[in-house]
Amino acid sequence: MIRIGLLETGAPPTELQPAFGRYGRMFEALLGPDHAYATYDVQAGQLPATPDEQDAYVITGSAAGVYDALPWIDPLSDFLRAARGQAALVGVCFGHQIMAQAFGGQVVKSDRGWGVGLHRYVVERPQGWTDGRSVAIPASHQDQVVTLPPSATVVGGSPFTPYGLLAYDDVPAISMQFHPEFEPAYAAALIESRRGTRYTDAQADAALATLQGPNDRARVGGWIRAFLREATGR
Repeated sequence: MIRIGLLETGAPPTELQPAFGRYGRMFEALLGPDHAYATYDVQAGQLPATPDEQDAYVITGSAAGVYDALPWIDPLSDFLRAARGQAALVGVCFGHQIMAQAFGGQVVKSDRGWGVGLHRYVVERPQGWTDGRSVAIPASHQDQVVTLPPSATVVGGSPFTPYGLLAYDDVPAISMQFHPEFEPAYAAALIESRRGTRYTDAQADAALATLQGPNDRARVGGWIRAFLREATGR
């Protein structure tokens, strides 16, 4: 059994939580019941006392930007640097970005605009924990990693998000820009909640149409489980 700390750096819109829960619950559903989970509300100042409190940490998505002047960003970055090499790390969306920034990369609000809906990522450098050469996964982001951290390898990406899937060569750490924890129904509800504010009607309609296609969430959940087994020896 792997002890997994879920570092919640954000939450779904309040009106969607009764139906879909918070991000920690989504990751528990994705990774399955064979692990021991502990959830930390990072925005409320909750972080593990020491990296060895858990075997691995999953850093979730957030509506915040890693460059925002928020009081919890620097403590999280400090914790990730302390945990690097001491626990396995998995970053998703904001988690992918904060890991890159904390480890020496750069993240910006991309002039490519919003990436939303089902996106296909090509696996350019297969790893022991990956399978196949591409995956279709829900995405929801405007920020992007634009400068790689030292020791990071691009495992995969897309034309929209070239640095979409990273692995760190010197420590057990991986990160991904897409959202394997998003069920299509939640991805659709999130788009609808942002229609007319973050997305135009045309953008929302186009993104919703992509979500009707098959997705590879289960496969990517398997990737994360395989990585965690490899990283922890459990």
